[in-house]
Amino acid sequence: MTRTAAILTLACSTALTAVAGTPMDPPDEEDVPWLLVAPATREPAIEAQDPPTNPNAPTVEITIEGEYRRIRSNGLPNHPTGRFPNRGNPNRISPQSYDFRIPVKPTEQSRPTPVGMNMFGIALNGCFFEAGTAEWWKNERNSGWHIEAIGPRGGHLGLDSNNGHVQPSGAYHYHAVPKGLVDALTDEDAPMEPMLLGWAADGYPIYGPWGYEDPMDPTSKVVTLKPSWQKKPGDRPAPPAGPGGSHDGTYEEDFHFVSESGHLDELNGREGVTPEFPEGTYYYVVTDAFPFVSRSWKGTPAPGMSKRGGPPGRGAGRGSGRGPGRGGGRGPGRGRGPGPAPDDERRNEPPPRSSEPGRAPDRPTRPL
Repeated sequence: MTRTAAILTLACSTALTAVAGTPMDPPDEEDVPWLLVAPATREPAIEAQDPPTNPNAPTVEITIEGEYRRIRSNGLPNHPTGRFPNRGNPNRISPQSYDFRIPVKPTEQSRPTPVGMNMFGIALNGCFFEAGTAEWWKNERNSGWHIEAIGPRGGHLGLDSNNGHVQPSGAYHYHAVPKGLVDALTDEDAPMEPMLLGWAADGYPIYGPWGYEDPMDPTSKVVTLKPSWQKKPGDRPAPPAGPGGSHDGTYEEDFHFVSESGHLDELNGREGVTPEFPEGTYYYVVTDAFPFVSRSWKGTPAPGMSKRGGPPGRGAGRGSGRGPGRGGGRGPGRGRGPGPAPDDERRNEPPPRSSEPGRAPDRPTRPL
């Protein structure tokens, strides 16, 4: 079932700050425009059109400009969402103004960079991926126990069936597999294959939730890819040293990396071939299990992907910096992200900003 598509030019200023517009209700399916792609070249068809007359219509434009992949969007999802505000999330979805430049040719670093509270990457529909939350044990940022968005206590964050919710700025974003986007990209008449979902801030592609069983053999079986992060055995330290109880997935620190226990590496990615990269590439995978979205970047992230601002008196804030990327078996490591405002749905923080770098072959696996 092929979607009729149309790429809409983003009507935005040159400012890189994400600005809140008119609050909106979740889009109805019939009102959702789609991105046109050119299957023969696997490159998006970049055709400028008049900006939409409906300010709540999702828009996205992806172009290659020299060394960068430029992604401009109003941050509105191209699929139905849950109702916002809801019991766990008091915010309404509203248009943003995103203008990201991501490296076309990623540069691998000698060691991973923790994502912290930054945007991890951008989906093909112009909404962003984020892994961390601004929730900690005892509401203490330095407690060492970071509450997960998806887990026994994650329900109070108000995620919808797409694993998405809304920041105080009105920015809708994903914490795991964006099910609505996957449905939109799926061609029921085509064979299943790895699905390109977006681009990480360091330029590597984001796929999910499935891939080839043999990562270098496109004729091998397509399977749901599983992370290699597992819940730790035993119990957490009892108060006051820790929250106590079993490692049930409530906290990021409940997990540790167990090499080769799944399909993916410590960054929730792997080397392999894909329809867009027949010669092979490193790519991240958004999964249905922890860490859901990688907690570290393999390459050098575009500085414009960090979220600026924070609660009064806090400035840019500190990223948790935890997550896959620090040494096997110890669980998510700690460090500092590039410098960011947390994803706290209860806190009025300034809207996130974006700009700078982003490239590689460019077409959604199936029409968006």
